[in-house]
Amino acid sequence: MNYGDLRDQIRNYAELDSNMLSDTTVSIIVQNTENRIYRELNIDAYKLYASAVTISGTSTISVPSGLRNIRYVEMIDGSGTVANLLEKDSSYLAEYSPTPGSSTYYAEPKYYATWNDTTWFVAPTPDSSYIINIAYYKQPATITSSTTSTSYVSVYAQDLLLYGSLVETYKYIKGPDNMIAVYEQSYQQAKQSFGVEQIGRRRRDEYLDGEVRILPQGQQQG
Repeated sequence: MNYGDLRDQIRNYAELDSNMLSDTTVSIIVQNTENRIYRELNIDAYKLYASAVTISGTSTISVPSGLRNIRYVEMIDGSGTVANLLEKDSSYLAEYSPTPGSSTYYAEPKYYATWNDTTWFVAPTPDSSYIINIAYYKQPATITSSTTSTSYVSVYAQDLLLYGSLVETYKYIKGPDNMIAVYEQSYQQAKQSFGVEQIGRRRRDEYLDGEVRILPQGQQQG
């Protein structure tokens, strides 16, 4: 399903034409839905890796833009030894390393903290060049960029994207609460099945781990 298909389906389900639901409005609705999906689900197709190299005496490193969630961060020293860096709050690093510019305290980094969307702090301040490998989830480009645009979600989880968009649509048009509830329930069911595929079946060995079991909605595993 490409963006043009999705836009048409939203209007058909809501029984609204382009005068009532403009292209601009549909674009906003779909982007809001995409953001919701990417906040709520970690999707294998959007796993990426990036590397940064520390500079001796510099406590910051550059990280890729569009980074949504961190999977893990590891550091490789000059001898090839790999160690995981632990995430801390920036206030912790400020207390742990109050004088990051002092060469007396330069050492192999142990921690990292987010400064902004493209910069991290590491502590202690590096005493040499280290390779920092970052495994993360990146938010993909929106499918609203053109009518023929697609994404992994629009191809493999059309129902999730459609029902989520219909929830946003009925909120926008101030539709009846029961219709919002119906589409919200459909969205949740689609999210559960897609989530089982992404974080269950795709990351399990059936022989070793057994099959993924889906419990009835509202029931929790004991």
